[in-house]
Amino acid sequence: MTTLSRPIWEEEPSGIARLSRPLVLALVALAVTFPLYVVVVTSLSTTEAVTRAGGLVVVPRELTVAAYAQLLSGGVVTRALVISVLITVVGTAFSLGITVLAAYGLSRPGSLFHRPLLFVVLLTFLFGPGIIPSYLVVNALGLIDSYASLVLPTAVSAFNLIVMRSFFMGIPGELIDSARIDGAGEFAILRRIVLPLSKAVVAVVGLFYAVGYWNAFFNALLYINDNNKWPLQMVLRTYIVQAQVLPTGAGGVASGTGLGMAPAPSLAIKMAIVVIAIVPVLLVYPFIQRHFTKGVIIGAVKG
Repeated sequence: MTTLSRPIWEEEPSGIARLSRPLVLALVALAVTFPLYVVVVTSLSTTEAVTRAGGLVVVPRELTVAAYAQLLSGGVVTRALVISVLITVVGTAFSLGITVLAAYGLSRPGSLFHRPLLFVVLLTFLFGPGIIPSYLVVNALGLIDSYASLVLPTAVSAFNLIVMRSFFMGIPGELIDSARIDGAGEFAILRRIVLPLSKAVVAVVGLFYAVGYWNAFFNALLYINDNNKWPLQMVLRTYIVQAQVLPTGAGGVASGTGLGMAPAPSLAIKMAIVVIAIVPVLLVYPFIQRHFTKGVIIGAVKG
């Protein structure tokens, strides 16, 4: 008589596995949070603390907000932060609106040019336009040195469009048919039925777009020649990655904080720019997290 053996992933975990699981999770969490902790502590450190540590500060001793006061007192970083916020808000709203409309149209069987348009969208997964053709198109449209060049070239993501389309296709057709019988048009169906049932995928796709616009610097590198129109990520790249000095004086980073504090060390200023660049995403993510798994998995599996 043969005994049926279960797959290894269905077996009860051993005692060592039960004990090692929280240890591994703790090590992973430490590996993720420790660099962020060091960056935050260094950004709040004084010149003496940075000099004493010989660089990045691990143990906080003398804390000050001089670096943040110096950066946000007006100048390059403040202007870049405002530009990044406006581009993220406007770009996310625009991209999300276009994606919702396109995904709803492609999710309705029998809609005009349904298959050819879907084929074109899927084709973009395999072939990209390339840097030079993209630049020539943007230049021909007169968008060089325009904020529109930071939004329009990446306004629609094929991946986000397919995920949202798949989610819309999972909505029962009976609901839409009953609304049509009651005399509702397509825009009314989308607004009153489809979108209220699709909050999860809309929130997730909106997060994808917002993070993409917030972190983008390559379009600004290609299309923005005026330094006064740089978003925050371009300032981050120029000041930290390329180690170039930000201008001082009018329109630049002030030499003092204006709050009676001593000027912050350059390393603390660099780390403060990093914190300013990553904190908004960290603040937004917890509000979207409950929709994240549902929106992506359902949108990717259905359809």
